Amino acid sequence: MAKATGATYKVAYRRRRANLTNYLKRLGMIRGETPRLVVRKSGRHILVQVIKFSPEGDKVVALAHSSELTQHGWMPQSNAPTAYLVGMLAGEKAKKAGEKGVHLDIGMSTPTSGNIGFAAALGAKDAGLECPLDMKIDMGRVSGKHIADYAAKLKGEDAGKFARQFSKYMKASIDVTQLPKLFEGVKAKIK
Repeated sequence: MAKATGATYKVAYRRRRANLTNYLKRLGMIRGETPRLVVRKSGRHILVQVIKFSPEGDKVVALAHSSELTQHGWMPQSNAPTAYLVGMLAGEKAKKAGEKGVHLDIGMSTPTSGNIGFAAALGAKDAGLECPLDMKIDMGRVSGKHIADYAAKLKGEDAGKFARQFSKYMKASIDVTQLPKLFEGVKAKIK
């Protein structure tokens, strides 16, 4: 395929070429004048920020990182329960900063029903921020019930695989089969 050249060819911005920023979506969110709930996921952690647009540069109003959950007794992983709790923590911080509502910004990730961005938005909404969500979210998935069910099944079938797969929980002395109970306890501490 030939490269596009010529007088009418326009080079896309660097962050768009690197598939990091969709400027059209970003412009639509900025025009709304409501802060953005920015959710980003790495292989091991989740970061949730409440960001306000400013002509001089974006201002971070509230920030929550999954590593902060260790103070509340939660083992941070890159999963839906952690995203919900981090979203709730960011929502509580944003409320203290005087914010009332946010719009979800999941960046370039695909908006599928299992996307952790929606779990984080639900957490912020449960913290008291107004956040429009059109997607139905399975609370069993958000509370970690699916992880606990799988762990219980695996523990009975293959103890070696269970020990390998859930070794981080075991090192932290967390019974992964009781994850929904732990989730509710951490949720109460954040509130």
